[in-house]
Amino acid sequence: MGTNRLEAFSDGVIAVIITIMVLELKVPQETSFDALRPLFTTLASYVLSFLYVGIYWNNHHHMLHTCKKATAGILWANLHLLFWLSLIPFATAWMGEKFSAAAPSALYGTVLLMSGIAYVILQQQIISSQPEDSLLKRAVGKDWKGKVSVAIYAVAIAEAFRAAWISQLLYALGALIWLVPDRRIEKVIVQGEA
Repeated sequence: MGTNRLEAFSDGVIAVIITIMVLELKVPQETSFDALRPLFTTLASYVLSFLYVGIYWNNHHHMLHTCKKATAGILWANLHLLFWLSLIPFATAWMGEKFSAAAPSALYGTVLLMSGIAYVILQQQIISSQPEDSLLKRAVGKDWKGKVSVAIYAVAIAEAFRAAWISQLLYALGALIWLVPDRRIEKVIVQGEA
């Protein structure tokens, strides 16, 4: 089977995840900008999570363009990824409300770590369903960004119990690494078409 339904379903789930996150933002009763000050940590958590969900959506989109057929393994691996991504709104809300507490920051990192691992599993399922010289395999290469990200999340989870702000800075660093567009897949697709 093709990947159109897989991509459409994934896009829908990711759109719902973003919608849930924004609905968690509570409008202040006051009408001045000072009323936003107590919401700073909630807004900061939202922005960080929006970036992460956007990064996953962007990379997922490019990765699926290298996939010609959706196998059962790919479908289940994709659901696994969407499961972890669907927990981002909960972890975001908790960390936003309890910004200086260890457990919310550690949970946020755990969700990021598991999302990263799930993404790699999906990537490997797609690669294993393709010929040895597949576009995705060539594009991914050594995948230094993926490995560094997982290491950052693991360190940040441990750091949350020392100082939550350190883990949150590490989560922001992880997002910044991926914010620079990853053109590996685009380059390989263009080379394959030439």
